[in-house]
Order: sequence, then C-alpha cells, then structure tokens
Amino acid sequence: MSTTSEKTACPLRFDIGGMHCAACSSRIERVVGRMDGVDKISVNLAAASAEVWPAEGDGEDLQKKIMERVAALGFSASPAADDDAARQFAEGKARAAADISARLRRLLPMACFAVPLLVLSMGHMLGMPLPAWLAPHQSPRAFMLAQLLLTLPVVWLGRHFYADGIRALLRGAPAMDSLVAVGTGAAFLFSLGNTLLGLAGVDPMTRAMNLYYESCAVLLTMIEFGQFLEAVAKRRAGDAMGALMRLTPETALRLDPEDEAASPAEIPLAQVRVGDHLLLRPGGRVPVDGVVLKGKSAVDLSLLTGESIPVPVGPGEKLAAGSINGEGPLTFVAEAVGGNTRLARIIRLVREAQGSKAPIARLADRVSFYFVPAVMGIALVAALAWLLLGSEPITTPLTIFVAVLVMACPCAMGLATPMSIMVGTGRGAQLGVLIKNGAALEQAGRIDVLAVDKTGTLTTGKPVLMGVSLLNSPEGLDENALLALAASLEARSEHPLALALLAAARERGLALLPVEDVTVSPGMGISGTVLREGVSYGVAVGNRAFMTEGGTAVPDAALDKMTALAEAGQTPLLLSVAGAGGAVVAGVLALADALRPESASVVARLRALGVRVVMLTGDNERTANAVARQAGVDEVAAGLLPADKAAYVRRLQTEGHVVGMVGDGINDAPALAAADVGMAVGTGVDVSAEAGDIVLMRDGMEAVLTALALSRATMRNIRQNLFWAFGYNVLGLPVAAGLLHAFGGPMLSPMLAGTAMALSSVSVVTNALRLRFFKITA
Repeated sequence: MSTTSEKTACPLRFDIGGMHCAACSSRIERVVGRMDGVDKISVNLAAASAEVWPAEGDGEDLQKKIMERVAALGFSASPAADDDAARQFAEGKARAAADISARLRRLLPMACFAVPLLVLSMGHMLGMPLPAWLAPHQSPRAFMLAQLLLTLPVVWLGRHFYADGIRALLRGAPAMDSLVAVGTGAAFLFSLGNTLLGLAGVDPMTRAMNLYYESCAVLLTMIEFGQFLEAVAKRRAGDAMGALMRLTPETALRLDPEDEAASPAEIPLAQVRVGDHLLLRPGGRVPVDGVVLKGKSAVDLSLLTGESIPVPVGPGEKLAAGSINGEGPLTFVAEAVGGNTRLARIIRLVREAQGSKAPIARLADRVSFYFVPAVMGIALVAALAWLLLGSEPITTPLTIFVAVLVMACPCAMGLATPMSIMVGTGRGAQLGVLIKNGAALEQAGRIDVLAVDKTGTLTTGKPVLMGVSLLNSPEGLDENALLALAASLEARSEHPLALALLAAARERGLALLPVEDVTVSPGMGISGTVLREGVSYGVAVGNRAFMTEGGTAVPDAALDKMTALAEAGQTPLLLSVAGAGGAVVAGVLALADALRPESASVVARLRALGVRVVMLTGDNERTANAVARQAGVDEVAAGLLPADKAAYVRRLQTEGHVVGMVGDGINDAPALAAADVGMAVGTGVDVSAEAGDIVLMRDGMEAVLTALALSRATMRNIRQNLFWAFGYNVLGLPVAAGLLHAFGGPMLSPMLAGTAMALSSVSVVTNALRLRFFKITA
C-alpha cells in the first residue's frame, strides 16, 4: 500500500538536541516509543529531529510528557515550528552555525596544545631531539610535568565528552561520548598516576616512559576535528532547502487599485494580504501566488519544477511564488500568501521528507542500540585477555582497551541513511520531484511494474486539431474556411473539443464569424447559423448520430474516414454545411489528445531499466491501443473506472510485483493509494499533499524517470555508506583488539584509531553529498 495511506494522524515534531551517534537516536526511539499514548516514533540523527505519532484518543499533554522523558535521557526536545517552515529553517541554520562556531572555538586551542604535546612525546621518533632540561632520560620530572600541563587544557576544552559520556553511562545508555570518555579517561588517569608517582620519586625514569597523555589529548582533538568537519558537511546537506528558501523575495510592490497612476509601495512580504494588487517588474521574483490582471510575459519555473523553458503568462494565468518574471511587467492579484503558497507547501514536504526514515535504516538502528555496550564489553575482554594470558607489559592491555573503545563508534552507521535521504530528497525538489518520505524513496527504486494513466501522463491531456479532411465542401469553402465556420460555432461551447478547435483557429489567424440560433445537444453536437461574407450558412458539428438526427446523410467516404481516424486513436467530428441544396457533410475534423514528445523515449528507457510499463485508462480500447502503439507500451487496460484501476494495481501486487502508479491525483486517487509508490502528476507547480507518495511538479514522463533514477542512486549511496560503516568496524575492531600484534605485527595506536573513527563519519557524509550533483543521463 502507498505509504501516504499508512499515517492518518498528524505527527508531533520536535527538534532534538544533544544527539551524537546512532546509539543516542536509537535510545530515544526505544524509550519514547514505549510510552503510553505513543503509537510510533522516528528520530533522525542527521536532521536532529523527531516525529511522534500519537495513539488514537491520546491526551493533550503528550507533548509535554515526551519532552520530559527525552530530557530525562540527557537530551533536549522542543516543539518544531510546523507553522513556519522558513522560520524553522532559519533557526536550524542559526543553530548549526552556532554549533560550528563553538566547535571551532574549542578546536583551535585544543590543536595548539595537542600538537606540541605530540612533538614532545613522540618527536624523537622523527629525529626531533629534546633539550636536556626537557628530555625524559635527563629530566624525567620536567618531561612528565610538561606533558601534564599541555594535556590539562585539552581535557578541559573537551570536557563535554566526559560530561555527556559519563552521564549516559550512569543512565545505563552508553553512547559514543561514553566510549570516548572511558577510553581517553583511562589513558589520562593511568598517565596521571605515573606522573604523581614519578614526581614523588618512585622510579621517575620508568614512569616518564609510560605516559599516554598524547593518546588522550590528540584523540580528543581529532574527534573534535572530525565532528567539526561532520557539522560543516551536514550544513551543506541542507543547501537544497536553502535554495528553496531563497526563492521568496523579502519585499513586494503593492499597487492602489483605486489610483492606477500612483507609484507602487514597497512593503515587507509579511504585510502582503490576499486580494492585494501587486506589480512584478521584469526580472523580478514572484513574491506570492496570484493571478495575472494585466500584462504579458514568460516566467521561469526552473528552480521550482526543474523545467528550463519559460512558461508564457497573460491575463487570467496563475503565478507561483518563487518563479522569475521575464521581460514584461505584470500586474497581478495575490491569491495565496505566507505558508499557503505552493512554494511553502513544497518546502514543508521537503522538510518532512528529510526528517523521515527509510526502512533500510532499521538495520543500522538495531545494531547501533546494542553496539556501544558490546564494544565496551569487547574492550574489557580484550584488555583482560592480554593482561592475564599474555606476557606483555601492562601498557599493552591499556593501549588495546583505549584503541578498541575509540575505534568503534556508531556515528557513521547512524548517519549512513539519513544523510543520503536528506541530500537525495533535496536534490529531487530541485529537479521537480517531491519525494514525501524515506519509505517512498526506497520503494521507488524497487519498482518493476509502472502503471501509467494515459490522459495527461503519456499524452498532453489537451485535445488538439490534427487535421481537416474535405469531402463535399460547398464551392468557395476551403479547409481554413470550414475551420472558421466550426470554430465560430464552437465558441459558444465549453467542451474540451470545442476549445481545441478555437485554439487551432487562433493558431491559423482565423477570425471568428457572427453566429445566430445556436442549439447544443449535450454529448452529440452543436448547430447554428454562421454569417460569412454576407452569406448565411447552416453549420453543424458533431457525431454521426447528431447528423442523422438532423436529417443529414453521412456518406460512406465519411464513415471510412471516421473509422480510419478512430483506429489511429483520434476523435472524428463531422462538419455539415447547409446551402441552397440542403445540408451535406463537408468535412471530417480529426482531434486527438497528442502524445507527449518524450513519452516514447521515456517508455523505452524504463523498459531498458527492467521496468514493465502498463497503461491504465478509462478511454475506449481502440483509442487506448492507438496511443499505446505510439508510446511503445505493450500492455493496455482500457475502459477502467477509478476503482477498476486500483483493482488492477492490487492484482499486479498479488503477482509479486512492486508497483508504481502515475496519475493526476484526482480520478486516479484510488490507484495511487493502492500502489506501492503513488506518483501524482502536478500541473505546473501545483502540489497536492494528499495525492501519492511522490509529486511530479513537471508534466510528462521525464519526471517519472527522474524519480526512479534518483531513488536508485540514493539507495546505492545508502548501501555504500552502510558497507563502509559496517566494514570499518568489522575490520578495525580485531586490529584494535591486538589481532595483528598477537602474530608479531604492530599494535594499533589509539591516536590512529581515533582519527579513523572521526574520518569514517566524515567519509559517510561526504559520500552522501555527492547526490547534490545527481543528474539523469541520456
């Protein structure tokens, strides 16, 4: 079933503070998820957010209880500003900037102390001898004291690791900071004990050679550096959201409708109200949704829909906030402002998608919850094994204990999925594909059968005149003359086929003629008297039954032409003209819902991807088969009602297929809901929050191909991240535990282990950022 239908209640959304790894997010999910009144919870480490779905009939105080429970776990929770996506994004951006600044303020002085400490303790290995007053063999007390003095500032600047880590450990919920605190704390206390004994005169030379201050200080510095890089990269992951936010200008030009000569007043965007008359200058960005009153231009929707070709607009046409005006000034009336604009709805959908989880994340969540306690157990067992079973000095078990603790961190596992989803959904919005949640993003890549509606998806959805066939046209009436007669008559009708004839007449520059005595027969045709060059013609346009009922004989040539047009998927209309000799069928008008130019190529590319394409339509079988032949679709189900389409989708699912459905979100709503992934085709930038799991903001099938390709690219990116995150720990933990050393190889330095741990998270985030440059290849 479509993921949209699974969630009926609106979730409570929270900003979560204090999370450092997947163990943190998993802990919150498990504890809050077991609370009374909570039906479901999803915590996103990358977005630092949580969504909680209340159980049916839950009390109003659930939000407060959740905040208190999260605070009891050592984290912070505050309600997210659902009503103002721009404000929430700005606040989140400010928090991220403040976090980066705070980390940088800690990192720089930590590095200033850690680097000299590293030179002091290990410089001799690189041919950097120390002066006699500081060398451990000549002045062991000075050597120990100098290392201690360089380490203390680093420990103080990194005290948040100890505060958060020990607090989590005491609560029985150890996290990444717990590993860092225990590992570096053990190294520091061991070194401090040796220092105090050495300063007291207990074998100072030996004590000076058994210090691990550099492991503690350099580890803290490297982990802080890794988290700084991670924070910077995570902020870059929100670039797509920032680009959407920047589409809205800060001011608008309001006009006085009572005084057209008055100059426009520049006002803040927040002061614009529905019904205000606004001026949009050439090159300006549309501030709110509206309808054009005066002027003609073309607007660029590329940043909203991914469509690069500007769209012509004129009086009566709609404008969307965020689009860019072309060369002509426009006067328009505000129709939707603030959080009600289409752009605001797009931003909300992207924000919700970036905070959601994909099913593939469950594996990492389950592993992360047990991972930290397991690592602490492995570190303790490995250290005891080397201490009790080996003949190594006591420094070896200590080194192994510290290395195992700092080597294993679930950060990379926790970031592997949400970072890719955050970047992938943001990139999708830039390309005109709104993916509403992580589950839809994951499922879209698995689709092996794609059911598509015909009208508006494979075709343009608007009938157009394909041609005029002359039969027994009265003398002096050529093809254009007949079209002018038909269009003049059809100008009195609102039928889609009538609008197609009017559009064709405008394209040919034909003037409409005076019409009298119009009679409309719904579902059959229209008739009346048209005056042309001083001559009155009785004109009728309609189907065969309409002609017969009006007493006009339909010749075999007309019937043959109608049959041929129907076989080609076109709708034939008979045109009769009554002159002095009576009414005769003067010609046959051929109309059709034209196939989109890209439909055939996209269908071919979908089939090359292993996706079976099925057309579901309410049209008759003859027309459906004709369109299917043009589009290259082999499987067609015609004459279907909306419920029949949904049943067809469910039948495909019972056969074991993952089914995607592409439709307009209105009459295709049942099929969209029944499909594993429903894709609603929007018109322009129309965004329906109710239709489907994916909204295609561009008309046509290319957006479908983009959605599927983006899903596959994102899932490939997630699998790469998980592979490296799990592989890093699978390979690194045995080495940190001394496996190589047991066979005569080297031991893993805790500093190298900490560096590898920090860089593993950075590598995952960096790999996810590659999705920012995703583009579909030909």
